[in-house]
Parts: sequence; C-alpha cells; structure tokens
Amino acid sequence: MSDLILEHSQTPVRRQVSLSWPPLGASLAILFLLALLLAALAPGLFTRIDPLAIVPREAFQAPSWTHWLGTDQSGRDIFARIVHGARQSLLIGVAATLLSMAIAVSLGLLGGLGGARVDRGVGWLLEVLFAFPSLVLALLFVAVFGSGVGPLIIATGLGGAPGYARMVRGQVLAVRNSGYIEAARALGHPTARIVLRQLLPNAMRPLVVTLTMGVGQAIVWASALSFLGLGARPPAPEWGTMLSMGRDFIASAWWLTFFPGLFIVLTTLATTAAGRYLQHRLEGRLP
Repeated sequence: MSDLILEHSQTPVRRQVSLSWPPLGASLAILFLLALLLAALAPGLFTRIDPLAIVPREAFQAPSWTHWLGTDQSGRDIFARIVHGARQSLLIGVAATLLSMAIAVSLGLLGGLGGARVDRGVGWLLEVLFAFPSLVLALLFVAVFGSGVGPLIIATGLGGAPGYARMVRGQVLAVRNSGYIEAARALGHPTARIVLRQLLPNAMRPLVVTLTMGVGQAIVWASALSFLGLGARPPAPEWGTMLSMGRDFIASAWWLTFFPGLFIVLTTLATTAAGRYLQHRLEGRLP
C-alpha cells in the first residue's frame, strides 16, 4: 500500500520535470538568438576581418565568396560589421528593455500600493506619457541630450516604459487582493517582506514573456533612431547606423541596407517566437 502511495505521489513530479523539444519555429529562433549572443561575446569565432578596416579599392563589391555580404562605400566588409555590431545592438536592446522595466516596476508599485491619490497621480502621468508616441518621445530626448549609445539606451527605455508600467500596475492591483497576500498580512509579516517575496514575484511572472519580446522591439526603435542619425555615430557597426550609412546608395548597392535590415527583422522575429514559446510553456499549453 505504501508503495502504491509513493508511486502516485511521484507521478506528477515526473510530469513537471519531463522535457520535450520545442517546435521547429521556436527551435530555430532559439538557435538564432544563441548565435547572436555568441557573436556578441566572441565575434572572432565568426570572422577575423576588422569591421572598421577601410579598403577603398574594394568599395561597393557585391556579395561574393570573398565578401559574403558585400562591402560598403569604404570597402568595409558587411558581414564583419554585422557580426561585430551584434554586441552593440543586443546591448542597446537588453539595456533599454531593463531600463523600461525598472521604471515600470517603480511606477506600477507606486500606483498599485500608494493609495487612491497616488494611483490617480500615476495614472495621470501614464496618460500624459501615452499622449506622445514612444518613438516621438525617444526622438525628443535624443534631440535634447544629444546622440550616442548612452542617450540612445535611455531614450529607447523611456519610450517603452509607459506600456510596461500600465501592465505592472494592473498586475499589482490583481495580486494585492489575492488570498495569499491577505494570509501573509494576517500572519503579521512586514509589508516590505510581503512586497519582495510575494507580491512582486507573482505580479512579474506574467511579464517575463513581455520582457523577452521587448528586447526585439527595443532594437527596432533604437535602429530607427540610429537610421535618423540620432544613435551610434558612424562608422560604428551598429545595425541602425549601417542602415543610415547605406540609404544614399540603396539603388546602386542594395546590400548595404538589405542585410542590416534583415538581421534587425530576424532578431525581432526570433525574440517574439522565443517569447511566445516561453509563454506557452508557462501557461501549460505545451507538453
């Protein structure tokens, strides 16, 4: 009898730890993101060419066996620049998303736990921020404080913060009245402990997927600012800057803008697919 009870008690545990391969789309997305991460950490594994090396006699060469993705107007290798640019583009996307989430958590907790007046004030602030499109708000910041990677990260982070803040505020309002929060209060746990150990982790769990997909969106916004000349300064191998540098030659040298744009799109699709797969796993819709 005891063996039967033990067998039944262990069966759910085996289901929880069982592993399965993700679908083909999610697998390709994860492999692509892993390759990008490897390129950002060790670009020398993919190419030995200096991304800033100028070779005028090799300018505007179309994709070939010598230069897989062609060369730009100064003879720089496009493949080497894309590989080395992965570090800067991913850094901008991840840092901007983390900044957005940090601002969102602060405003969301303040609105969800600060009382009716504070909640109205936070709601009013979010409405004001939502009145400006995210890209326009980022453009305004960069125009005031100048271009560069630092202002680009801050501008992109500020642009995405209002949307995340509204989601965090909604999650906090939903979680703060739950049974386990009431039980913790009844047991006399300090408010700070309840917030850090109960409320915040449970409120943030559904936003993990949003955070994953937000990295791709941040890369797109940062690339748009760089395309307008408000991001990383040339000749930095940042993907948006590469788009900006090649736009004057799009009719005669299509590869200057096609390949950086392709990697921006693929990165966004990969983060979205990986985020969707993670969401399905968390919700139990996949085995």
